Amino acid sequence: MDLRTNFATQGYAAAKPATQAQPSSGSLGDSLHVAANDFAATLHKSEVIAKNAMTGSADPHALVQALAQTELAVETAVTVRNKVVEAYQEILRMPV
Repeated sequence: MDLRTNFATQGYAAAKPATQAQPSSGSLGDSLHVAANDFAATLHKSEVIAKNAMTGSADPHALVQALAQTELAVETAVTVRNKVVEAYQEILRMPV
């Protein structure tokens, strides 16, 4: 048996739970509340790091990483908003 195959199989087995969806125990409102809090926390953290970078007390690598996380969070929020607007418009087009 090839050792590389064995290591790849073990690595896949270890990483597989991280990609599985977690069952939600709360309502949709609770999930949206948690998502909004995470979004706000990401923006706040990036803002603090950006302020520290302007004063010279932050690591440039941390600044780039924070900006990338913020960009991803904003793109995700815009995509979700667009999907909600599309769904609303589709409901309005339905015959009554």
